[in-house]
Amino acid sequence: MTGLKRITVWCLALFAGALVAMAPAKDASAQEFKLQFQTAFPSSFYTHNSFLYFADRVKALSNGRVEIIVQPGGAIVPSFELLDATARKVLDGGFSASAYYVGKNRAAALFGPAPGGPWGFDWIDYWGWVYDGGGLELHNRLFTEILDRDVVVFPISPVGNQPLGWFNREVTSWEDLATIKCRATGITGEVMSKSGMKTVNMSGGEILPAVERGIIDCAEWAGPAADIDMGFYQILKHYYLPSAHEPATLIELIINGDVWRSLPKDIQEIMKSVSWEATLWQVIQTHRLNAVAIKKLKEAGVQFHKTPDSILDGQMKAWEEIRDQAIAENPFFAEVIESQRVYAEEIVPARQFSQVDYDWLADYYWKK
Repeated sequence: MTGLKRITVWCLALFAGALVAMAPAKDASAQEFKLQFQTAFPSSFYTHNSFLYFADRVKALSNGRVEIIVQPGGAIVPSFELLDATARKVLDGGFSASAYYVGKNRAAALFGPAPGGPWGFDWIDYWGWVYDGGGLELHNRLFTEILDRDVVVFPISPVGNQPLGWFNREVTSWEDLATIKCRATGITGEVMSKSGMKTVNMSGGEILPAVERGIIDCAEWAGPAADIDMGFYQILKHYYLPSAHEPATLIELIINGDVWRSLPKDIQEIMKSVSWEATLWQVIQTHRLNAVAIKKLKEAGVQFHKTPDSILDGQMKAWEEIRDQAIAENPFFAEVIESQRVYAEEIVPARQFSQVDYDWLADYYWKK
């Protein structure tokens, strides 16, 4: 190679190196993520659409950088194993309910599915406690500190006041429940067992086959809109509403800790914000879909019954017995329930005092 050629090659190499040095570093915010999520519920459960909505909005607001693939309950792991599968990174995340983890720690019952609210909470009070009363920190501590699972959790998509359930015959009192075998999960199963009811813990997708085979006589699930899609009315014709066992249910978004920490800050903030958006969307959808479902169920010959007061009273007395025992035995349960009591003592009576009763105002226009 001549001297001129050597100089030319050297100059080209130097120029190329300069271009590389001048090129901006790859923007971390442009990184793309494809995440595998699973719900703990069957795809027929309308709340599944809330999770699809969540995934779609995260993708849209991240300009396509985040794609969340949502699988229905049981698609990858059994519904009750979703928390452990997320912690082990079998899944990147999931949508579940704390009711499913009461067997790991009874304090799980206090994060959405607690009987009586607790302390009279409706879903907006629950939401207030989570974000204004220290509940979110306690919810995350349940998983990371108490259960030793490296996950991040946010509440999402309230289901609403759940009905007592579907029965193959009429019930008129708390004592009548002693003759019945029913699907009931988590702390609800413990509450209903105090009546003498034989309770069976099973995921949503297992309920209808169990009814068809005569394994259970009744089932509680979520509400008219969800229940009609599950097909209970095809076999069970007695539907009892309302109930005190889960008046303010919240579902939860769980994300593997390593996955969460790998996400850029703006993606994390998008997910947090969309959890709020999906929650309001779910509430609006629930009210409308429940109204449509009630009409269809009546047309299908379902007999609607107001839950007897003795059953509501029995639920509350049973819950208070279970609650007080758990307070004595479980320091974390005691910490959470006290946090909720303090928040409720300030908020619930003030709302009760300052707001017209919903039933009174509704009855003025729409007599029951």
